[in-house]
Amino acid sequence: MKNVFTIYRNDWIRIFKAPVAALLIVALMVLPSLYAWFNLAASWDPYSNTSGIKIAVTSEDEGAVIRDSSVNIGDEIVSSLKKNDKLGWEFVSKEKAKEGVTKGEYYASLYIPHDFSAKIATILEDKQVKPEIDYSVNEKLNAIAPKMTSTGASTIVQQVKENFIHTVSESVLSVFNDAGIKLEEELPTIRNIEEKIFALEKEVPKINELGEKVVTLEGKLPEINKQAQKILTLEAAFPDINEASKNILLLEEKLPELDKVGEGILVLQEKAPEIQKLADGVMELDAHFSDISEMVTKALSNVEDMQSFLETASGSLEKIEQGINNGKQLADTLPAFIDANGQALDAVGPVYKQNLLLHQKTADAVHQFAALVQNGNLTEEEAKTNAVALQAQVQTSIDSLTRSVALFTTLNSVTPNGDDALLSEIKDLQALQTNFQQEKKLLHTIQAEDKEKASSLLALSQEAIELSTTLMNRYDKQTEPAIHRAIEGIKDSAQNAMNDLESAQANIPKLEEILKNTDESLAFAQEELTKLHSDLPTIEKKIHEATNLIKKNMDKVLAGINDAAEFYQKSFPSLKEKFHEAANFVRNDLPAAEQDISKVAAFIKTDLPRVEDAVHKAADMVQNELPNLEATLTKTADSIRKFEDEYDLGEIISLLKNDIQQESDFISDPIVLNENSLFPIPNYGSANSPFYTTLSLWVGALLLISLLRVDVRDPEGIYTPNQVYFGRWLTFVTIGLCQSLIVTLGDMFILKAYVAEPVAFVLFSMFISLVFMTIVYTLVSVFGNLGKGLAIIFLVLQLSGSGGTFPIQVAPPFFQKINPYLPFTHAINLLRETVGGMVKEKVLFSISMLIVFSVIALIIALFLKKPLANGTRKMTEKAKASEIIH
Repeated sequence: MKNVFTIYRNDWIRIFKAPVAALLIVALMVLPSLYAWFNLAASWDPYSNTSGIKIAVTSEDEGAVIRDSSVNIGDEIVSSLKKNDKLGWEFVSKEKAKEGVTKGEYYASLYIPHDFSAKIATILEDKQVKPEIDYSVNEKLNAIAPKMTSTGASTIVQQVKENFIHTVSESVLSVFNDAGIKLEEELPTIRNIEEKIFALEKEVPKINELGEKVVTLEGKLPEINKQAQKILTLEAAFPDINEASKNILLLEEKLPELDKVGEGILVLQEKAPEIQKLADGVMELDAHFSDISEMVTKALSNVEDMQSFLETASGSLEKIEQGINNGKQLADTLPAFIDANGQALDAVGPVYKQNLLLHQKTADAVHQFAALVQNGNLTEEEAKTNAVALQAQVQTSIDSLTRSVALFTTLNSVTPNGDDALLSEIKDLQALQTNFQQEKKLLHTIQAEDKEKASSLLALSQEAIELSTTLMNRYDKQTEPAIHRAIEGIKDSAQNAMNDLESAQANIPKLEEILKNTDESLAFAQEELTKLHSDLPTIEKKIHEATNLIKKNMDKVLAGINDAAEFYQKSFPSLKEKFHEAANFVRNDLPAAEQDISKVAAFIKTDLPRVEDAVHKAADMVQNELPNLEATLTKTADSIRKFEDEYDLGEIISLLKNDIQQESDFISDPIVLNENSLFPIPNYGSANSPFYTTLSLWVGALLLISLLRVDVRDPEGIYTPNQVYFGRWLTFVTIGLCQSLIVTLGDMFILKAYVAEPVAFVLFSMFISLVFMTIVYTLVSVFGNLGKGLAIIFLVLQLSGSGGTFPIQVAPPFFQKINPYLPFTHAINLLRETVGGMVKEKVLFSISMLIVFSVIALIIALFLKKPLANGTRKMTEKAKASEIIH
């Protein structure tokens, strides 16, 4: 707080030390007052000075003769207007009036045509014609003047109406007075009965029509009862209907899944040739399964033979290693070993290829398992059992891949300068091994409902399938030739052992490692082939069953796929749309329909019997009593008409006696308006002082933020942003309070504006200035130049939406909606209370709302001043860099 008051004190010390600054501050205190005073003075009492609004009047009325008396109502209107000084009436010709209105010399014109009096006289004739007065107005001259002139024209027409009614009623009542009052008491009753009889006679056709409808309705009562029973049945069925409705909504939710099924059917239809081909392949496999069994048996036998070769070769190689004493002995022994055990080395490639096929099998098995889990086709126990088995199978492949990587590494090491094909094979084998290791981790933790892990496992297994397929596809063209080159290199090195003893000796351990890895890989192949051989009877049985099933059902399946595809393409879209319509009806209309049917059912149960009884009674009356009633009514109406034809109604009412002048005055002007002004304000200027005073206070705040700085020079960084805000805020508020004091005292003592509560007027204005200054100062202090724009936008919105000049109810809907949320609205209302007379509740409400606006502004300052300080400063510096904006 000390720093806040330091800033405030320094501000005023600097102001008083600089005469120009002090003069400017005084000007800023006075300028808003001038804005309010000049506007109030200019519109102090406009409605008492309307005599300057010129209206051209032209009368060409030729008059008329009424009962041997000449009358000219147009001249009477002109005479009346000459005595009227509320508007500037000027009596000119029709042409001059038209030209004057067009050129703007007159705001409006009144033209009384030549037959004006003659048309009024038609009141005494069989056919009356309403007289007309032509009113023209130039609306572009001024927004308010047309309303004033229109009021003047309407007043003239009303005055003519009143005079006319007064004259006519006076004449009629004079005749009544001469005739007497013999029928005075009974005349209203006679008139009322007569009108009702004639009206009832006119309605006889409708009554007959209604009677026929009642009789028809009675005939339809059995059918109505039948339909009513259907409604009761429908009401009883509503629980079932609601249950079916739930199924409709559930089916609508499943429509996207049905769409996917339909799309799958279309894919199946496209794949139908492939499906047929696959089915043919299964049948062919069944036909030649014995050949496959023989092939597996032969392969197993070949593996056993290869194992024998490898064991023999490994034993011979050990003896060679143990018996080597010198280079000559190695040169003699190694070529002989190669010649004797070449088949063992030649088995490296085929054994590796066999293992690749087994790796593909492992990848396919994992992929199928992952798909089953993702589709929810396995129980928890099935998933667990399969996962355990697959873990073992995957681990076997991982071990085999370890040996294969070691094998190819050894082969690459015996190849001079290495071999790119062998290196590529090693890289992909390692990738496949890593993939299988990741699959094993997922298989260890996966569960039947674990869709996320199933999706990951599905992706990994797909990658494994692609890797193993890549390895298999390039075996014949790349991998097998590379293996062959490496083996041949070893053989050549052995044959040339005498020439290169050192190389031959170095290759013996590598040759031993190749044989060892090949033997271990062969063991993996033997294990898998043995397992496959044992499973062949089961596989053969399943293939045979599948073949029989295909033969029996393939045509039906393909036909079913085609039918389903045709239904999905042609019928399903419209069916889906109908389901949506049905679901929308269930959601939107069914509850209301159920409610309506329940109401109808309740009516049927409780009120329909009474309605039936009433219909029967009405039908009986129509058939038995209505003809006599109609005849009586017709006879009565004819008697009344005959009476009126034989007797003059004027002679009957001549017995009436009355006060002619009093009743004539009453007819021409039947209503007395008692005006009671609450909180009277003597003139327009005083009534407008709340608006212009409020406006001047906001303008004063805008002037301050435009000319004074909201920041404080603080090169040493002594003050925090909030201290700067409140320190400079005190300066702005002090000036604002002076502005409000000057404008309110000037309103009362210079303009002599009427104020019912002068002290409250001054104090509340100072409070409003405090609120406005807080809002405007906060906008600029927190948002910089952007805040100035926001303050101006608020001013524009408040001028239109505060209801300061016109009632807010006549403004467009947008301004009516924002009216309660504008500070102007409550500030103007608060000052109006002081000008006209205060109502405690309204005063407290307005003050409360203004306090809310102040609190909001302070909250914005407290929470945004510091975070936005750097951004606001940079934005201000960039604006100043333009050398246009300060």
